[in-house]
Amino acid sequence: MTKLGTFFIGAACGVAAYNLMKTPAFKKACASVIGKGLQLKEEAAAFAETVKEDAQDILAEAKLQSKAAAK
Repeated sequence: MTKLGTFFIGAACGVAAYNLMKTPAFKKACASVIGKGLQLKEEAAAFAETVKEDAQDILAEAKLQSKAAAK
């Protein structure tokens, strides 16, 4: 294929992609994907906070046991 043919195929794909992005269905799908991503981020942050709290509890218990054993 020639460089000119490749250029026209690329240009046609670009025009098709641009027209696809302008459709309401595409915008709705993008909003849905972004919403799910934000929900996943919030759930991951909540999970990380739970793990952090559990680790702090374990550390506090270990310190108490260490003090009790030293007495």
